[in-house]
Amino acid sequence: MTRTVKNVAHELFAAHGLTTIFGNPGSNELPFLAGLPEGFRYVLGLHEGVVAAMADGFAQASGRAALVNLHAASGSGNAMGALTNAWYAHTPLVITAGQQVRETIGQEVMLSNVEAANLPRPLVKWSAEPSSPRDVVRTLAQAVHIASLDPAGPVYVSVPYDDWAEPATAADEAALARRVGGGAALSGEQVAALAARFDAAERPVLVLGPDVDSARANGDAVRLAERLGAPVWVAPSASRCPFPTGHPAFRGVLPASVRGIAELLTGHDLVIVIGAPVFRYHQYEPGDYLPPGAELIQLTCDPAEAARAPFGEAVVAPIGPAVAALADATTARASVADRSVQPSPPVPPVSADGPLAPEEVLAVIDELAPQDAAYVNETTSTVGVFWDRIRMREPGSYYFPASGGLGFGLPAAVGVQLAVPERRVIAVVGDGSANYGITALWTAAQYRIPVVFVILNNGGYAALRGFSAKLGTPDVPGLDVPGIDFVSLATGYGVSAHRVETATAFRAAFAQALAADTPTLIEVPIETISPFAGESSEEE
Repeated sequence: MTRTVKNVAHELFAAHGLTTIFGNPGSNELPFLAGLPEGFRYVLGLHEGVVAAMADGFAQASGRAALVNLHAASGSGNAMGALTNAWYAHTPLVITAGQQVRETIGQEVMLSNVEAANLPRPLVKWSAEPSSPRDVVRTLAQAVHIASLDPAGPVYVSVPYDDWAEPATAADEAALARRVGGGAALSGEQVAALAARFDAAERPVLVLGPDVDSARANGDAVRLAERLGAPVWVAPSASRCPFPTGHPAFRGVLPASVRGIAELLTGHDLVIVIGAPVFRYHQYEPGDYLPPGAELIQLTCDPAEAARAPFGEAVVAPIGPAVAALADATTARASVADRSVQPSPPVPPVSADGPLAPEEVLAVIDELAPQDAAYVNETTSTVGVFWDRIRMREPGSYYFPASGGLGFGLPAAVGVQLAVPERRVIAVVGDGSANYGITALWTAAQYRIPVVFVILNNGGYAALRGFSAKLGTPDVPGLDVPGIDFVSLATGYGVSAHRVETATAFRAAFAQALAADTPTLIEVPIETISPFAGESSEEE
């Protein structure tokens, strides 16, 4: 039998471990998907945004690239919101999209991908449409390598569907055999110079970002913090947890504002930022970038992050080896003096009649969840209390939409659970966020993916209510979303679901869900709180 471009493409993906395909097929994709080889697994999502978010969670949790198959222009467009999260999370996604028959593309026939390479930009590292069938396999190989090299990220290849049946050539076999490795690690001189700067600082502070967790450098980050005797903050707009939250040096997550960060870093003379941009601000609160007398050094795997930072010095290198080398080279000093014992989380408020306090719900989750639980969080109004209440100990314990693009939580949890079946995945998702990716429940049910979905329902967009108060815009419409029955929605998609209204009932339902081998959704009415500490999000 004559080997085709499709045969070699399948072999290429298998050789790189890309045997799980997240997709929602259209007519242009059928020739690629027909006759998948043994060992491939196709995971169907009912909307392309859900498909991309599932793949995002899978790739982040597994630490390797994920394969996504999308339809042409309209289908790819549906996935663009999810790509904002993958882009900022440095998630390696290899996205293939179907294209109409090659000779008809210029006519803009139905379901053609017009200017296909331009469609997903700027939310991909690279995109292309092969210039001929003979360049399809090489282009796909290029996509696999680019997606995985630092800084990792999504890539996009549009393939005319008649190309798959073309005979394979010797050039295709050559592309199949190639391997590409990363490089540009810190030199010995760079390590020594950075370690000397660290040692010379009197009051250093570490600010760790998501790429520390992506590189599984959490343990070396602990060693570095302990040798420096430095407190540790997580970088603002945190999408992953790079440091164990129960460690004595842990301080919390920095706020996403210039003034807020400078205030919290007051008293430090050296700010060491590792694996994060400098900084991902959100609310506009201008001021001095750093407190008086402070300098900043950034270590990042992303040249673009280094280049666009408005202040400080930057060094570009792979994060994992760099953190290990710096932990080895830095001189050990006394432990952090002002926080030798990690305080217990504050006692959660006990709800009277009415909705539960979110702190009370999160305290039960933290108490009952396994120590190595992996959390997917998309409760934008309760992010602060989540970090206060949930103890995260292991690498790969926390995932949050890196760009703030909603619709991540439910599908990403499905992807994470597929990637780490040995761990229990708990998705804590707000009612407003859940509706963006609700069809992920169908995938969880059909594939028996045992995620525990906890919907914190406050009847609206509570984070926006907080911003409304902060921005002095109290009369904004569209912030209330009442009347949604998540139990009925989940049941309709095939997921076991319960609505609970007391802490005792939640405790029982959550324990039952943890013991199940199929997905469970628990809807919990909660009080509305502000995402900004100390501020009320409700009208007086």
